[in-house]
Amino acid sequence: MAQARVKARGESLWAERFAVFAETLLTGVWIAVASVGVVTYPAAFAAGARHLRRRTAHEGGGLREFVADFRTALRGGWLVGLAGWLALAAVWVDVLAARAGIPGGPFAGAVGVLALIGLAVAGLRAAAVWEPGVRWRTLLADAGRRTVLDPAGSFLIMAGPAVVVLSAWFAAPLAVPVLGAVAAAAVAVEERYRHR
Repeated sequence: MAQARVKARGESLWAERFAVFAETLLTGVWIAVASVGVVTYPAAFAAGARHLRRRTAHEGGGLREFVADFRTALRGGWLVGLAGWLALAAVWVDVLAARAGIPGGPFAGAVGVLALIGLAVAGLRAAAVWEPGVRWRTLLADAGRRTVLDPAGSFLIMAGPAVVVLSAWFAAPLAVPVLGAVAAAAVAVEERYRHR
């Protein structure tokens, strides 16, 4: 169906796919700018994912719609962002305990790191399906279930932040547009899960 729309507009399928790729990279820049507020990253990913869903559905959308979605997602999203940073701090304490040689420290550190990865995946999955009017608490609860029930999809989403880190290690500016690819991967995984 998408191919028929592309052909109807006189574009090649290759051009359409390249346009989606370019839009993904641009969305990564928007996500990075919107995440500057430190606790705003969940709302930024939610707005970016919604933008990419609109783009792949051939609906209108641009920076203005991204900003409107970001503002709407930020209403409850900043609390999710704050909770994410608090979870990271708790895991950092666990890792420090493991390195200090405290009995049970290595186990606590490993559990903490695994829990943090699971929370990050659930957060990305929640952001990928965010819509205005849906509470973050509901989104996160449902995303937590999907994280456990769809381990293959969760593994694919886990690879996204790893790509961002590797991109930053290779050349720091590359990490910015790659954030859009992380949002696109989360959207794709959620679409895959929905169609199963």
